Amino acid sequence: YNRIMEKQQVELYLAANADKFPADQIANIKVALENADESKTAAIQALDLKNPTTMLIIAWLLGSYGVDRFMLGDTTMAVIKLLTCGGCCVWTIIDLFSAKDRTRAFNHKKLQEVLL
Repeated sequence: YNRIMEKQQVELYLAANADKFPADQIANIKVALENADESKTAAIQALDLKNPTTMLIIAWLLGSYGVDRFMLGDTTMAVIKLLTCGGCCVWTIIDLFSAKDRTRAFNHKKLQEVLL
């Protein structure tokens, strides 16, 4: 019975958060969550996952100031973007196309840190 309950919890978690992780990693995440011990459940539920769409909007509005990079913990690149006004807009444009993927990779890394 407990194993069925755990699988249901994993399914619910993935249904609510699948868009926040790389699509090619969902199967691996599912296996990792099913194999995680119960002591990590609270930490997994408490993770502050970033929404990729929100990060795209932030990159669009405040990307030339590096805000999107600061929020994803990429402080070095954020400071460079801030000081160069988005790398003369070049990095800002590149980040507009990569914001969602970078956010999903960031969320995946955070989950992996909790699971290990």
